[in-house]
Amino acid sequence: MPNIFIINAHEEYPFSPGKLNAALVEKAQNMLTAKGYDIQITTMKDDYDVEAEIGKHQWADAIILQTPVNWMEVPWSFKRYMDYVYSAGMDGRLCAGDGRTRQDPTQQYGTGGTLTGKKYMLSLTFNAPKDSFGDPNQWFFEGKTIDDLFWPMHLNFKFFGMESLPTFVCFDVMKNPDIENDFIRFDAHLNQHFSAA
Repeated sequence: MPNIFIINAHEEYPFSPGKLNAALVEKAQNMLTAKGYDIQITTMKDDYDVEAEIGKHQWADAIILQTPVNWMEVPWSFKRYMDYVYSAGMDGRLCAGDGRTRQDPTQQYGTGGTLTGKKYMLSLTFNAPKDSFGDPNQWFFEGKTIDDLFWPMHLNFKFFGMESLPTFVCFDVMKNPDIENDFIRFDAHLNQHFSAA
């Protein structure tokens, strides 16, 4: 039976308690469980064991990273998670280093991933409105897309040999939220990319 590992990377702040990210995790858990998937969840606010987290990555057929976008990237607590968990997994469990060795440094960098055949999906919550992306006339992102902004995160999973599913985004969640429609779109996104197990 296919296995899904959901990571809730939300870090609580006074202006952002994490209700939306928690609700999206719960929706994904409920929908995918109903489809026959086995689910494991890790939340940054809870304690976790590095070895157990590496095991969850090895166990999973797909990983969903549910995260707010803080200062144009993931929150610090998930970066800390990556520094500990992903670094420990470079012993061959997540990747065999960067794919090169001293005996053969000519191998392409980043080809050491050992999670090949597995998929990942980014699910992001943004204060920024949708119109601010993909438009060269927009002052801040200058035509960059969401996936351009999150290219480093895509590379982290690619480093493990994983393949991406399309990114899901809730836009403008602070100033002009449309949560009901976000939930409808999220359900449709999951249904499109996760068929019955």
